[in-house]
Amino acid sequence: MSLESRPPNLEGQGAISIRDLVRNSLRMRPDRIVIGEVRGAEALDMLQAMNTGHDGSLATGHSNSPRDMLSRLETMVLLAGVELPIKAIRDQISGAIDLIIQQSRLKDGSRKIVKITEVQGMEGDVIVLQDIFEFEQTGIDSNGKIQGALVPTGVRPKFIDRFEQANIHIPTNVFVKEEEWS
Repeated sequence: MSLESRPPNLEGQGAISIRDLVRNSLRMRPDRIVIGEVRGAEALDMLQAMNTGHDGSLATGHSNSPRDMLSRLETMVLLAGVELPIKAIRDQISGAIDLIIQQSRLKDGSRKIVKITEVQGMEGDVIVLQDIFEFEQTGIDSNGKIQGALVPTGVRPKFIDRFEQANIHIPTNVFVKEEEWS
């Protein structure tokens, strides 16, 4: 089911925020929640939903890197007006998010996936990230378009065990760097 936010009318009435939609969607007992863009206090509701059995949920956000996205999420949770210690917010983030997929606009104007990063959990007060794939530029074609591919970093993600338990099989060589094949 698709839900859409809306601004208030001329009298200042009838506004429906993304935060309202996230809360109301939880009452519908969904298997998954997809949020078009998280940019405010709804980040707290999204994290709570993802930490309470809504595996496979998806949200988008804007930042310059996967690490910056975590900082932005912390800030957005603080916008909810709930007094939570940073450690609790980080625990929520690390428990809710498995992957961060970063898309960037390159110098030629094209958009490409440039990083796929796993959120591996907490070490003390720090959320541990591990890049699994990174975009590697190989050149520029005759039309000025950037050429390249998403290449593995050589790290096997921790979530693969959960995939196997769900009978989803990914060949392990997907995560192997080319020079390791030789």
